[in-house]
Amino acid sequence: MADADLVVLLDDDGSPVGTAPRAEVHTDRTPLHLAFSCYVLDADRRILLTRRALSKRTWPGVWTNSFCGHPRPGEDPVAAVHRYAAHELGTVVTDLRCVLPAFRYRAVDASGVVENELCPVHVGTSTGTLDPCPDEVAEHRWVTAAELRAAVASAPWALSPWLVEQLAELDRTGAWTR
Repeated sequence: MADADLVVLLDDDGSPVGTAPRAEVHTDRTPLHLAFSCYVLDADRRILLTRRALSKRTWPGVWTNSFCGHPRPGEDPVAAVHRYAAHELGTVVTDLRCVLPAFRYRAVDASGVVENELCPVHVGTSTGTLDPCPDEVAEHRWVTAAELRAAVASAPWALSPWLVEQLAELDRTGAWTR
């Protein structure tokens, strides 16, 4: 199978132990695997939120961070972030930095599908236009950090569980201001 269809499986320490087909890895017994999240900021430091397409297998229609993805086996993580920015949002991300390199979470979707990821969190900037892929993004919105915190406080169920956990960690570590 081509590397483009594989995710990197990890042991409990985060070391690679193999690969699995991306389309088959997310089940009710999803093994720990490598992923990433990215928050895109604009020139005014507003945060791009996206609403997952209704056709997504997990968390359809839920608001989340700008985009997420899985690096291919052997792929540089930064290259994976750039690849997904182009595919999912039709944009280029600059000033990319990894702000939560060891973020890890496990969450269960209403359908019973498990996310179980070591998911380094990146922050970058986009000053260009967006052309979101409709298979990935139903809609998008730029919000301030205060607006995002208010949404998490008032309706965490409307947001992806990883966004809720990541925001708490980003605020706790001060990663937004670095």
